Amino acid sequence: MTGFGYDAIAADWWPFVFILLAGWLPTDGWRWLGVLSAGRFDEASTGVALARTIATSLVAAVIGRLILYPTGMLADIPDAVRIGAVIGGFLAYLTLGRHTLVAIAVAEVILLGVPWALGIL
Repeated sequence: MTGFGYDAIAADWWPFVFILLAGWLPTDGWRWLGVLSAGRFDEASTGVALARTIATSLVAAVIGRLILYPTGMLADIPDAVRIGAVIGGFLAYLTLGRHTLVAIAVAEVILLGVPWALGIL
């Protein structure tokens, strides 16, 4: 077993340390900073509106990328099924009481059920 020396990067535990140092700590620091300062911001201010707009656009861009340029197993599902799942989930959200979990469930059923029924998956 390697210790904490130069060869430690090949140890089995190294990926977990890397995730902790590079992923969790920086993210958690900003999250706590946001929690501590959230009560001090005016919800109607231009800066908060800009931050909300940027965050929403980033989420929309990630979702768009996943739908139009998927990787992995999602790429095996036809484009029409992926787009249909988003449309079906959105329509379920609007018509079934604006429940997010219901919309996600409907989109998942479409996303997995249609290819399964067609024998694609």
